[in-house]
Amino acid sequence: YFLDKSDKYDSRDVERLQQDDKWVENYLIWRHDVVDDTLKMIDESFQWRKEYTVNDLSESVLPKWLFEIGALFLHGYDKEGYKLFWFKVKHHTRDPKQQLDKKKLVAFWLEHYAKRDHGKPLTVVFDMAETGISHIDLDFVRFIVNCFTDYYPNFLTKIVIFEMPWIMNAAFKIVKGWLGPDAISMLKFTNKNDVQEYISAEYLPPHMGGTDSFKYSYPPLVDDDFQTPLCENGPITSEDEHESKEEIDADTKETGELNEAQNLNQKKMNSIEQISKSEETDKTEVKPKNAKKALTTFKGPLLHISPAEELFFGSKETGEKKCLIVLTNVTKNVVAFKVRTTAPEKYRVKPSNSSCEPGTSLDIIVSLHGGFAASLQDRFLIMAAEMDQSSGAGVPELTQFWKEVPRTKVMEHRLRCHVIESSKPSSLTLKDNAFNIPAKTNEDLHIQLTHLLQINKRLEEQMNRCLWFQQLSVVLSLLSVTVAAFCFYLAYAQRS
Repeated sequence: YFLDKSDKYDSRDVERLQQDDKWVENYLIWRHDVVDDTLKMIDESFQWRKEYTVNDLSESVLPKWLFEIGALFLHGYDKEGYKLFWFKVKHHTRDPKQQLDKKKLVAFWLEHYAKRDHGKPLTVVFDMAETGISHIDLDFVRFIVNCFTDYYPNFLTKIVIFEMPWIMNAAFKIVKGWLGPDAISMLKFTNKNDVQEYISAEYLPPHMGGTDSFKYSYPPLVDDDFQTPLCENGPITSEDEHESKEEIDADTKETGELNEAQNLNQKKMNSIEQISKSEETDKTEVKPKNAKKALTTFKGPLLHISPAEELFFGSKETGEKKCLIVLTNVTKNVVAFKVRTTAPEKYRVKPSNSSCEPGTSLDIIVSLHGGFAASLQDRFLIMAAEMDQSSGAGVPELTQFWKEVPRTKVMEHRLRCHVIESSKPSSLTLKDNAFNIPAKTNEDLHIQLTHLLQINKRLEEQMNRCLWFQQLSVVLSLLSVTVAAFCFYLAYAQRS
């Protein structure tokens, strides 16, 4: 495919395919591990990505009015913790002249989210309240469907359709014909009475029976709900009074233990730095296949952040309410950082707004307030930027720094929450393991299950072959016995 169609692909996509195992796995999973179908999907996807210049789409190349009308945006999470991709159908009208720009807007949002959240699947919400025949645009709907079925593999969890007018029933019968059996099972037709089966009231607007006071506006891009900075003592309320003296003493004791662990951590990070430098000088060597899977650290240009993707908390029953984030400054300058969250009323972060010296590591303790439980919908955002050597690192200096630093110079990394339901003590909690090494995620387990099913399928095929050879052997044996018996009969008849 590459040799025949190299001019039809963006070289950046080809390079990513050769390096990103997760991307390849997503294509395979979406095509049920059928390699020929997977290859065909990659080919079609890559040609489409180049045609729509997906890698170069940005706010500056699209008309501003497209963002301002608020027909498409990311906001909130469903009950399974997946990001919601909203399509406000009432803001869309058919216009052939605007169609290409609107399609590029869909591609922009999907690519923007895929790069930001490492391809974690989305839940699509078609809000069809106050819509009519003038809003039906089957060509645009087909493009959206194709994005998820053909161009963005394993990227869709479900499609929630809210209050579809009866006049559109015929149109959606046509849409179902485009989806295929797997995608059809993802369709969820809802109204005000049952939409909360999939999305909680806190992320539903009032006209859908929810309590979300969010109102769309642009700029900036509406793709996150992070509050910042997160106060070290948690929300400024009287909740701290709920903590007993014993809990405070325990915090102090754990902090002392962490200081000892940090010295050991620093030595390890120094050795890691030396290894990373040697890797940079030897880029021609081929990386082992399992190198990516062994990493539990996000390696950013300013900070290395561990864990890479998820913070592991326990449920109310397990009582595991603390996690550790380790930041390592990999630059030659002081790096300022601050932590945001989508649920500031729940969490306390120490420190939440500080700086990290060159070549050193720093531990951030994230703890839940009493009475609260971590949720899959909760997210954390770590922002970092290099400071001049002459700049101070006190609170006033940091406050002024964040007001003046250009957005283009800020590194951002997001972490999501993972709730451990097991009552067994986990090695992922702060008390048991200061390095907070994450367990296998649901996505990893799904990939392993897919591989096991594939192996099982191969074993089944081999067994079927063995049974076929066994049956053939039995038939040949019976045929041989019959021929031998017939020969003996002829010989006996001749003698007679």
